[in-house]
Amino acid sequence: MTSYDALLLLSFGGPEGPEDVIPFLENVTRGRNIPRERLEAVGEHYHLFGGVSPINQQCRDLKAAIEADFAAHGVDLPVYWGNRNWTPYLADTVRQMRVDGVRRAAAFVTSAYSGYSTNDQYLNDIARARQEVPDAPEIDKLPVYCERPGFIEPFVDAAKDALSRLPEDARLVFTAHSVPLSQPNRDLYVEELETAARTVAQKAAPGTPWDLVYQSRSGPPTQPWLEPQITDHLEKLHGEGVRAVAVVPIGFVSDHMEVKFDLDVEGAERAADLGIAYARAATPGTDPRFAALPRHLLAAK
Repeated sequence: MTSYDALLLLSFGGPEGPEDVIPFLENVTRGRNIPRERLEAVGEHYHLFGGVSPINQQCRDLKAAIEADFAAHGVDLPVYWGNRNWTPYLADTVRQMRVDGVRRAAAFVTSAYSGYSTNDQYLNDIARARQEVPDAPEIDKLPVYCERPGFIEPFVDAAKDALSRLPEDARLVFTAHSVPLSQPNRDLYVEELETAARTVAQKAAPGTPWDLVYQSRSGPPTQPWLEPQITDHLEKLHGEGVRAVAVVPIGFVSDHMEVKFDLDVEGAERAADLGIAYARAATPGTDPRFAALPRHLLAAK
């Protein structure tokens, strides 16, 4: 089926205890001169959840689900896991792959879209990790998958579920991580988000109004980012008489910290303050259709 001899699951990483929070945030923001007080403020988001980001456990679960899918379909490839910003660090994983005799691997990243932070940075991380490891295996990143059924269909079902918990006149609000307007490939990122959101809306609730908004903005206030932010958009919808929203985190593949805090805490609290009924749709996570995506992408190579 494939000329590769391993699959690499590549993700962002996250702290797994209170003592990890600031070192992790320092890794994420390295070279950006972010003030310590800003890191500590963001760190409080993690401390609300015991200083643990859900993302590492979600990667362990996804790795197990991919391995189960491979086994069920006769794909004899080991699955490795490495992170950009926390253990297991990507370079360490690449080093282990070399020790194990891997010569050519395909990388499946936990980001579905094109763009700089959602695609290009992962390519840069792969190149940097390979430079750190003498005689490193070749690593090819698998294509973006924001239009693939294995990504779209779980969101369709999740959107239907969220809408089922709300009044019939609920509005769909799709969210994604904001990025600076100056970021390379920003227009392609937005175009792909709009296409994915439109597809999910049409399949989940034809005729239901929907919006694409953003969340998780960072950086100085003087730097323009993609807008509107979800909390601002909830206020706008409230002014228009909207009384129920189903929020679909179309920009994410799992319920990690940006979803758990920015949507389940900040977004939910703002909706409650405004008197808006609020339901958040699940992300693909370990849905079997999503776990099968690496296999389908490998078959298409």
